[in-house]
Amino acid sequence: MAHPMRTRAFRLLFLGRTLSLLGDSAIPAALALAVYEATGSTSALALVLGCAMVPKLLLLPLGGVVGDRFNARTVALTTDVVRCLTQLLVGAELLGGEPRLWHIAAAEAVGGAAGAFAMPTVSPLITGTVREEGLAKANALMGVAQSATRLGGPALAGVLIYTVGQGWAFVLDGASFAVSALLLAAIRVRHLPIPRRSLLADLKEGWSEVRSRDWYWTSLVAHAAWNGAAAVLMTLGPAIAVRELGGKGTWVVLLQTGAAGLLLGSIAAGRARPKRPVLMANLGLATYVLPLGLLALSAPAPATIAAYGVAQAGLGFLSPIWETSVQKAIPAHALARVSSYDWLLSLAAMPLGYALAPLAAEAWGPAVPLTVAAVVVGVACLGTAAVPGVRRFGVTDPIVSGGPYRQEELSSGRGPAR
Repeated sequence: MAHPMRTRAFRLLFLGRTLSLLGDSAIPAALALAVYEATGSTSALALVLGCAMVPKLLLLPLGGVVGDRFNARTVALTTDVVRCLTQLLVGAELLGGEPRLWHIAAAEAVGGAAGAFAMPTVSPLITGTVREEGLAKANALMGVAQSATRLGGPALAGVLIYTVGQGWAFVLDGASFAVSALLLAAIRVRHLPIPRRSLLADLKEGWSEVRSRDWYWTSLVAHAAWNGAAAVLMTLGPAIAVRELGGKGTWVVLLQTGAAGLLLGSIAAGRARPKRPVLMANLGLATYVLPLGLLALSAPAPATIAAYGVAQAGLGFLSPIWETSVQKAIPAHALARVSSYDWLLSLAAMPLGYALAPLAAEAWGPAVPLTVAAVVVGVACLGTAAVPGVRRFGVTDPIVSGGPYRQEELSSGRGPAR
């Protein structure tokens, strides 16, 4: 089996994706400091983050339809150009010395909307550039790239912030999207167009693909529970670390250990060949119970840090295994729409966790929401083992008739394209 990196199209896709992920990973720290320095208000930061998140959530289903109707390369290239311009605009605002909050908020809103169209294209881009037998390695490589950039991105942000200023982090991110767009323009991606129908009909078809597979929609419930619980941990964890586990340094070490665990999990996924991939991936995700429970108990810092590293390794293992399973089981013409519903449920759970965690902690103390989150994650992830489709996936043949692309299209290296 030829390694995916020997394929020029995937090699360029991987390089562009890695660069844009690295640029994006430097943004959270730079954005938080930039907005706070400009306004002195945490509410202003919440406003900017909301402006980026709300359009993304609202437009994700539409992004899935567009990703299936048109070639994923065209959609991704367009969104890269849009996000390049928005990040350059924010960078110019910050470097100009008098940043205006509404300019930054508007740019982030446009960037969030573009992200709603870009996110569902990731799987179609991979299946359109890699043969079916190389999907597992291709997804593992993408997972390693994402994990590595999460590990290195904050460090890059720190260097930029303390040397040339936050604005250059946005300029760098904009440049990474520009390079990604140029690389996408140089490749060809296979595409199976869907018949032109009403938007509602396309949305219904995508949803029917989701709900007709018990292994898929029950796993989505588990993934949404995980994301909501992660929001609870990210909201309450820093205060617990500062007050009870030794200070800010403990929280930094915890996050870096998690990033390292994420990378190791992605590497392990590239070598694993589980007989029941969806079941094993969901069981690995259940390890998030460990850091939630230990934080609720205010356990010693080393144990909590190690538990978080293990839990993030479970996430790193899940992502490539899950993506490969979905790409092999979902018809190519519906892959972007199905992916959009996946993203929608996962992202929608996070604002809920961010909103409820502080309220619950104020009413009953942080141990209560952390414990509840641990129980929800454990029940949701372990509970998928009771679903027949989850247990059987991989034991019986999960690949749809014709696979993601018909064999003659894969062997020729071509396929229908717009």
